[in-house]
Amino acid sequence: MVSTAGFAAVFYSEPAVLGLLANVISAFLLCLQNFATAHTGLKPQGAEDVLAGVHLILIGGFVQLLAGFLAFRKYDHLGGAAFLTFSALWSSYGTTRIISAAYPPMQNITLSSGNASQLLSSTMTHLSTSQSAVAGLVAYISISFILSFCSATVNYIMPFIFGAIALALVFEAVALFGQWALIVSGVIELVIVLCGLYGAMALLLKGITQRYILPGFGHPLFNVLLLGSAQKSSSKAIGEEKKKNTKYAEPMALGNICDTVSPFIFAFYFFGYMKTFCVGAAWISIISSCQLLSSFYSYLRGDVYYTTKFGAHSLFWLVMSWEEFVLTTFLEPGKAQESRLGMFGGWFFLVVACMLFLMSTHKDTLEMLQNASFIILTSAFIHQIPLSGAYPFLGAACSLCTALSMYATFASLINSIGEKALIPIGKQAMSSSALQTTLMAAKIRFTRSKNLPSGTKAEVPDALFYICNGLAAVSAIQGTLSDPSRQQLSIPSVLIPGAIVQLYVCRIQVQGGRRFGCVLPFCYAAFWGAWTWLRFAGHLMNIGAGNSEGFTAGAIAFLVLNAFLMILASSFNVVLLCMTLAVELLTICFLLFTLENLPLPFEIVILCIFGIICFYGATASLANSMFGKDLMMMGPSLFTAESSKKNTEEPPPCICPKSHCTSGLRTIADLLNTGAVCGVPTDTVYALAASCRHPQAIEKVYRIKDRPQEKPICIFISNLDQLRAAAPPISPLLWEFMENVYPGGVGCIIKKGEWLKKLGVGEGYSRVGTQDSIMIRVPDLTVLVHLIDMTGPLAITSANPSGEVDSTHHDMVISRLGHKLEGVLCDGESDEVVASTVVNCTRIDESGITILREGCIPASKVMQIFERVKNRAV
Repeated sequence: MVSTAGFAAVFYSEPAVLGLLANVISAFLLCLQNFATAHTGLKPQGAEDVLAGVHLILIGGFVQLLAGFLAFRKYDHLGGAAFLTFSALWSSYGTTRIISAAYPPMQNITLSSGNASQLLSSTMTHLSTSQSAVAGLVAYISISFILSFCSATVNYIMPFIFGAIALALVFEAVALFGQWALIVSGVIELVIVLCGLYGAMALLLKGITQRYILPGFGHPLFNVLLLGSAQKSSSKAIGEEKKKNTKYAEPMALGNICDTVSPFIFAFYFFGYMKTFCVGAAWISIISSCQLLSSFYSYLRGDVYYTTKFGAHSLFWLVMSWEEFVLTTFLEPGKAQESRLGMFGGWFFLVVACMLFLMSTHKDTLEMLQNASFIILTSAFIHQIPLSGAYPFLGAACSLCTALSMYATFASLINSIGEKALIPIGKQAMSSSALQTTLMAAKIRFTRSKNLPSGTKAEVPDALFYICNGLAAVSAIQGTLSDPSRQQLSIPSVLIPGAIVQLYVCRIQVQGGRRFGCVLPFCYAAFWGAWTWLRFAGHLMNIGAGNSEGFTAGAIAFLVLNAFLMILASSFNVVLLCMTLAVELLTICFLLFTLENLPLPFEIVILCIFGIICFYGATASLANSMFGKDLMMMGPSLFTAESSKKNTEEPPPCICPKSHCTSGLRTIADLLNTGAVCGVPTDTVYALAASCRHPQAIEKVYRIKDRPQEKPICIFISNLDQLRAAAPPISPLLWEFMENVYPGGVGCIIKKGEWLKKLGVGEGYSRVGTQDSIMIRVPDLTVLVHLIDMTGPLAITSANPSGEVDSTHHDMVISRLGHKLEGVLCDGESDEVVASTVVNCTRIDESGITILREGCIPASKVMQIFERVKNRAV
């Protein structure tokens, strides 16, 4: 049964108020500090810097993070990406302040006792905080200018706020080397404060009154459609969704922003502008966490490709940044180079990059170029490449990735706002069918020769689960047990994917309701965490094979636990079973290590086999989940737990035919034509339908829903030609507006008249609409349009008891109202989680239109359409 949980976009009011106020307070704090420093000549330090950093993290970071969450749920592409980006910015800047206060310039950093003295090199004299901050600030300056330009297509307040943030960052960066820039930065930050307060007030009043009181929103500086025209040839490349998904905003722009900032900071480092990577690791860690959020929202949208891509990219940036942090902070790079030659985690990233490139061949050219740059980047990070010439090559690869990601950020934002391919992104290199045929070819040859079934049970997050475990396994390969430098360098590449990011995989498995699916990543996260603790960090904490009795007991316990996981995995597919079997062998290796009796070549072989299994599992899961087919073989389950009981489910309380069957449509149409009330799918949420020819059926709708009599019911027609045949007294402007919003999730309220009877409303004339007006909708759903053609106009209202959430699945309609209905047309999950947007058009020629209810179509989008139509009419 589908859960009724979840909120529609309209329920979130105006999260931009929270985001703008977070920017206002953060900018005001920096403004006060800049003016104070310029006046006294004393820079903030110690407790003052720490307090400033904490405030920036809590207000600019966490508060704006909440605003970004709500903006994504409100289907606000620009707001979601901007607020999460600035949340990362202020959090990173605040972290820099704290690090700067803890380790002021030219202060020697030493530790004095025990093995802890190995953690920091005595040759490292100071943290290059200023240089590291410049790298991050310059990256965010570029992103802020892009966000400012894109926001000009939405309203004319945000461009000034985001543009002022970009300029403030410019002078904040300059001020790190010259105090004269503090005054300029402070003045610009005052502009942020003033514009931000005005914007927050305007949106707050709009949220309270449901109309714009103060100017600045609702009308953009220029129409986004002026940036280009739709490219029909690339329409398929914009997205792989079979139907429009407006439950959450598109996270591609946020993911591309993260792929801009991280390589930009790395490029600064590899070109020699940064001496250590302490602050750089902090900045990259924060923006990479935002990239995990873009992966999460891709998962919520059911987009397996971007879920995997952004998750893998975030994993890459986290691992590489913390590896460089360990190298530059705890070790001497020259002495550690020999140890790095024995590390193989970079090879797994390379094959994952190649896999993503293969899967993107049916997408647009820009996406393929991004994946090609990622292949170059992962190749440059392979540790077996000699250091001579490696750093310039890495810097060039990071620069290429930054440039492509910056363009992709701009394109994805503009194309999302305009809902058209306004910015060129290229055509598909290969059709989806051709890619599917290519992936299926190997399976067909194998199954023909072996005659094996090819069942899978791949789900959306499975590919990321295999990637995390495969990377941890390949990175855990050690050619010797007596190289502490290699062990220390291996900590990030095993701990981050194996334990930390795998907990994120566990989270999205829980989100999907897969009870067994979340057990595996949780257990294996604990396994890799224990592996890292003992094998790689043990020498730092005086823990070794000789004094690890607790780990011995834990290994034995995990052997028993994993045996049960193997039994459960055997009911899924062969790949998962092989993976759990390999983990069992790795646990034996772990146990033998604690007993000081480990054959190292055996462990290396098992880790290699485990990595190969995980790579194949990731590729097959991604391909099968992307296309919803068994394209790559994962093997059948060894046994299926079939219930011995007969099907004892109770029959549905009403007739429930399937929507894809013609007989099902005829059944519901016959019921409606005899005066019945039925549940039907629409292009938004499920609805109750009654024939307009049967007023008693419309009255029954009120009783079924407990709907107040003063609330009118709208009517649905199949096309505008029906309305033209009725010849209503509609102005040319209204005709043009309706032609632009129909079919779709917008309902237009127009003046009522006798023409409704010509439309086929008949005896239900007095039961629909109000005395003077009626709302008419033309749905964008083939099933419902065919049904209306069979029945004539239908009286429609949402299929939920009054005051409760809308029904987004036919199971919800059946369970809540099925006992009161004669039938429910079953069409699975609805396209939306919220009803249509209602527009009052009764005075369109005199005073324009009024948004009475914002639904699945954003009010700004409706107003944009109206302004375009009105300007064209003039």
